[in-house]
Amino acid sequence: MSPPPSQAPRLPHAPGAPVRAGIPEHGRMPKYYLAKAQLTELLDELGEGATLPAERELAERYGVARETLRLALRELLLEGRVRRQGRGTVVAGPKIEQPLALGSYTEGVRRRGHTPGRRLIGLERFAAADDAARELGVERGDFVWHLERVLLVDDERVGLESTYAPVALLPRMDQDFDPAGSFYAYARDAGGLVSGGGEERIETVLATPREALLIGTPPALPMLLLHRRSWDAKGRPFERVRTLYRGDRFSFSTELRAAE
Repeated sequence: MSPPPSQAPRLPHAPGAPVRAGIPEHGRMPKYYLAKAQLTELLDELGEGATLPAERELAERYGVARETLRLALRELLLEGRVRRQGRGTVVAGPKIEQPLALGSYTEGVRRRGHTPGRRLIGLERFAAADDAARELGVERGDFVWHLERVLLVDDERVGLESTYAPVALLPRMDQDFDPAGSFYAYARDAGGLVSGGGEERIETVLATPREALLIGTPPALPMLLLHRRSWDAKGRPFERVRTLYRGDRFSFSTELRAAE
């Protein structure tokens, strides 16, 4: 018989880790979670880039059914602890931490010691409807750029970025913008647009079939969706961005200050 919650053993845990390693107070732990805990220890032993043994071997080692083992591996995959490579599974590296601050994706990735990149999907202009016109501070029917690019880290696809900007502020974007470069650097150099502030919102979503295909992930993989609107030093909106980040490859951080 399991001890009551008040008498349940308290296991030590690292700051930020699940309390009692995720074990419920009643002490009963699902088989898949036990297998996951054992796999986590194995990942730490093997190290980044190492290939895991075959599913059959791991199931026998931990005394669970292969379906149970697959459930544990699936959670580790969604958490970004492992990744698929060919027909095998390898230990993944740590997530890329992006600061929640005004600045480009390029700068954020480089600060973490990785090589950023972008792959152009399309650059087109269209007449702004009511929502786009309101967010970018233009009249309905004014032309707006739509720039869509796949985000890369060390040549791995990790996200999808859609940027909207008024054509009036950057009229030659289709002629002299480098699709692999930073939009912020281009806006500064070509249009004299220096960021003066912005607002950002984050939510968790699933990618659409098209988005999953472009990013190269299963549709069931959780994504972090960032909405950003930026304005220049004069208070003019010049950018509206919708960016999908792979939830298994990214985390976000920000600095909190005491209220005055």
